[in-house]
Parts: sequence; structure tokens; C-alpha cells
Amino acid sequence: MAELEIVYRFCAENGDTASFPVRLDAATLALQVTPDNAAPPWTRLEHQQCAHCPLASQQTPLCPMAAALADLLAFARSLVSHSALDVTVVTPEREIRAATTAQRALSSLMGLLMATCACPDMAWLRPMARFHLPLASEEETIYRAASMYLLAQYFRQRHGAVPDYDLQGLGERYRRIHVINVAMAERLRSAVDKDAPVNAVIILDLFAKAMPLSLADSLAELEYLFRPYLDE
Repeated sequence: MAELEIVYRFCAENGDTASFPVRLDAATLALQVTPDNAAPPWTRLEHQQCAHCPLASQQTPLCPMAAALADLLAFARSLVSHSALDVTVVTPEREIRAATTAQRALSSLMGLLMATCACPDMAWLRPMARFHLPLASEEETIYRAASMYLLAQYFRQRHGAVPDYDLQGLGERYRRIHVINVAMAERLRSAVDKDAPVNAVIILDLFAKAMPLSLADSLAELEYLFRPYLDE
């Protein structure tokens, strides 16, 4: 099976290091997760399960998102949010290095893992994972999310589906992600010693909450970039 690999490498202030290869199916961009028979209790599906989760524990014993985060949490559970962390991200196209806070570095990797895990409500984010941008700013994320969604509407129209060029569905999708983030933060609180992993999810959720409310305003701030198209 062909795979796409993105590797995150962390180096903490105390010298602890860890490497997290994220292996994705090259065709579906699904995260390749090795089954863990000794998965921690907080990864069980029914533990802080999302209110709208369509999965049943009889068929899916573990929350796919929690299972995807389990290895990372073993490293990050004792990290303080604002402690320094050196991060190197290696993608097929380039290598990116940065010195940042633990919560921001973890948030970047968590966002990638959450978007590519087997959670049914996250699959629509996989095109962004293919062109993953580590440590993206809010403006970069808005640009990438809106661009991805609009391109998806182009393909939907080509396949005979009704496109959503007004982006109404994008706001609704982020409302569902907010519910997921809240439930995931509660899961992590029961599994960590320090606050970096929980605050990493909160960083992701700040964007998820703001997106439906300020979508028009956020995109209006980017309109100046497209002046050549508007002047034609």
C-alpha cells in the first residue's frame, strides 16, 4: 500500500525527544493506525463520547480520534503549555523547523491526526492534510479551509451534486468540530498531568468556534488579495 508520511520531531527543554511519523494512505489520506490491545481507558468510545457520534462501541470499541492521539499523549502528558519546544516537521516536499510553545506545537500535530483519523465527522478535512501546513496562523487556516471547501464544491458540481458556493455548509461543519473538540478536551483532562495537551485542543477549538460566526468577515479581510480578479 502506497503511503504518504509526515514526521514531527519534538525536543523539549529538558532534552527529551520524540518522533511521531504520521503515515497516511496515499489514495484516501486515512491515518494508518496500528491496533493497540492495551489502549488506555480514556480512549474507549463511551468515555466522554461526542453527543452526535454515529459510532457504536459494539463495533468500534475505541474512539478513532483518541486512539490516534494516544502515542502523542504518552510524550505530551507532562508538558506545560508555555514551555519551549523545538519542532521539526518533515513532509515529502520540505522540512520546517521552529522554536515555539508546547501547546502550539502539539496543536499542529493534533490537528493533522484529528483530520485524518477514522472519525466520520472529520473526513472532509483530509484534503488539507495532503497539503499540511505546520504551525499555520489563523489567517492561513481560514484561507486554506475556505479554498479547500470551494474546490470541493467545484468537484461536487462536476459529479452532479448541488454545490454550496455560499459556504453555509462550512460553518455547520465547524460547529460539529466544536462539539468534538469539547468532548476531546474532557477526555484528555482525565489522562494528563499538565495542561499542554488540553490547551492544544483549545487552540484548535478557538478557530472552530470563531469560523461559523465570522466567516464572512474573515473572508472579507482576504478580499484585497483577489483584486486582479475583481478588476477584470
